[in-house]
Amino acid sequence: MTASPDRPARSEVRAVLDAAARASLHAPSVFNTQPWRWRLAADRLELYAETSRQLDTVDPDGRLMLLSCGAALHHARTVIASIGWTAVVERLPEDARPDLLARIRLGTAVPANPEARRMAAAIHRRRTDRRAFGERPVPADVLTRLRRFVEHEGAYLHVVRRDQMPMLAISTARAADAELDDPAYRAELHQWTNRPAFHGDGVPPATAVKPAPRRVPVRDYTPDGSAGLVAGDGHDQGAAYVVLFGTTTERADLLRGGEALSALLLLATADGLATAPLSDTIEVDWPRHLLRGLLSDVGEPYLVVRLGYAEDGAPLPAAPRRAAEDVITVEGDLR
Repeated sequence: MTASPDRPARSEVRAVLDAAARASLHAPSVFNTQPWRWRLAADRLELYAETSRQLDTVDPDGRLMLLSCGAALHHARTVIASIGWTAVVERLPEDARPDLLARIRLGTAVPANPEARRMAAAIHRRRTDRRAFGERPVPADVLTRLRRFVEHEGAYLHVVRRDQMPMLAISTARAADAELDDPAYRAELHQWTNRPAFHGDGVPPATAVKPAPRRVPVRDYTPDGSAGLVAGDGHDQGAAYVVLFGTTTERADLLRGGEALSALLLLATADGLATAPLSDTIEVDWPRHLLRGLLSDVGEPYLVVRLGYAEDGAPLPAAPRRAAEDVITVEGDLR
């Protein structure tokens, strides 16, 4: 029995959904914890939060975990659109199963979205670049375009003005100091920067950057001095700092915030920008309060992202990734 034109064969459904889930393995996540898992069934793909990977000290409320899972969801949606299908997404579909974050089904076959194809091609190229960016400024029209993509995903983007930079720098520095003074944080940091290679997660020292003067401090992942990268000669003079925010910290808004983060990072990468999410100032109450004031109390800050042009053209080491078989569970007979 062959599938009708508007009803694809099971094998095609499986291939598209499997490609989407595999691409999501490259999504960004706090401390590269990759706190998600997928269940691939005959006609759907389900996204679950893997709460055992939630950071107890850095992320006790699970906000960053939900943002990370939202980024994985958007990666999957982007690949589906790039192949030439619409994605029908149910977010938080069952109240009784809070770890079930989304359910994706294929909708209708459509012409492949050109922008989605550009962004899908950027998935494997995107890196968190912790090195210093140079003096070349990010054009205003590029920032406007990024804002529109973020808003399309249900979140908002604030471009930090020059007069607001001291507040951002102070809030980030205070957060860093508070966390490094906390033995529980240092233990959690050590746990996720000293992972066995077979785990495929965490932030290896090879991807960390040695401390250097910056407009806004960058997290020191290796207080012991074992970072594998140097910041370089730039001082982030041309960097743009943007605050991703939403109206609430409800689970649905945080999930959409993560989708918006993915859209921001993939589009920026496709357009030739280097990117680096900064979550320090979100992780501590008082600095987060300062950042909320920077937004004039119109929303809840989710994350700061540094955007710019890297002076050092040397390729960055790839972040480790979990094996597909450890993240994706295939249910039933999908032939």
